[in-house]
Parts: sequence; structure tokens; C-alpha cells
Amino acid sequence: MKPSHIAAIIIGLCSLMSFSLFAADIEAGKSKSVVCAGCHGQDGNSTNGIWPKLAGQHTTYLIKQLKEFKDGTRADAVMAGMAAILATDEDMQNVAAFYASQKIKGGAFNKDLVAKGEAIYRGGITETSVPACIACHSPSADGNGPALFPSLKSQHPEYIVAQMKKFKDGTRSNDPGKMMQNVAARMLDSEMEAVAAYLAGIQ
Repeated sequence: MKPSHIAAIIIGLCSLMSFSLFAADIEAGKSKSVVCAGCHGQDGNSTNGIWPKLAGQHTTYLIKQLKEFKDGTRADAVMAGMAAILATDEDMQNVAAFYASQKIKGGAFNKDLVAKGEAIYRGGITETSVPACIACHSPSADGNGPALFPSLKSQHPEYIVAQMKKFKDGTRSNDPGKMMQNVAARMLDSEMEAVAAYLAGIQ
């Protein structure tokens, strides 16, 4: 396929995605998110480190996770039940759009681990062939919505470490091409904790 054809397809997909997000009803999403607030906070900023902050997360990524909780691709008994409440794709789009419209807030993290975490995030770990996180999650840890790479900035470090451990032991496997499973498999817990501390400190 010619590069010009690939570019045209990408532009077309982005246009469709933009239209879909523009058509989402944020107020309807806010109303539907009331049941989510108990864990994730009214504005998507959870106060407990085991529950992720959803504020500012990419709509595309949130929709993917909700669908996969619902169909069992991502295993979580609690979230499977919560996702089931969102009966239609439109419900998911609206809830995701509401959280995406919110601003994520900072939180606590271990400052002593930040330097080590930044080195890994930006340069990887040569000795164990761990690639730099920056390649997918961007220099500012904002991720990449169209590519379905989540924003990680200001996320609870406890949540990030927990998810990386799940990727490592295989209890979470909804990453395309086992990308995160392969990365986490090569990382020590201390390295995960360092990266998580660095990410938590990014505003």
C-alpha cells in the first residue's frame, strides 16, 4: 500500500474518531458516572491508591477498557458489574467523554525514587532490554489516544505498580501484542515502583 493511501486512511479514521468524541454527551456521561464516583471520585480523581484516577484519560482508552471489562477480556469482578450497567456503546462514550473532560490532580509519591524512575521512563533498562516508556506514553506521559496508549501522568503509584505486576504474572492480558506483559516481565518490583513514583509526580 502506498504511503499516500495509508495517510488518507489515518486521516479518515481520525476524522471519524473526532466526530464520535464531539458527538458524545458529557452531561449524560456525568449523570451515568454517579455510580462510579464511590471509587473514582465525582470528578474522576479517586482518593484511594488502589483505584485509578480517570480524570483527563483518553476517551478511546476508557471506552476500550469498559468494553473489555464487560466482555471479560480484562478480568475484574467489580468492574465487570459496573460496566454491565452501561447498557449501550453510547453510554460508554458519554461516561468516557465526561472523565476525559476533567482535570487530573496530583497526589503523594516517593520523591527519593523519581530520578531512577525518570531514567527508566526515558531511557529504558539496557541490561534487561526494557524499552523506554516514553516511546508509547509520550515525553509528558500523556499517552496516545488514537493508539490506545493511556495517559499515566499524576496517576496513583500504587495503581501503576499493581497493574504492572498483573501484566507480569498474566492476570491482566488485554495489552495488544503482549506489549506490556513483555515489558513488565523484565522489570523488578523496585524498578516498577521507581517508574510509578516518577509518573505520579508529573503534572
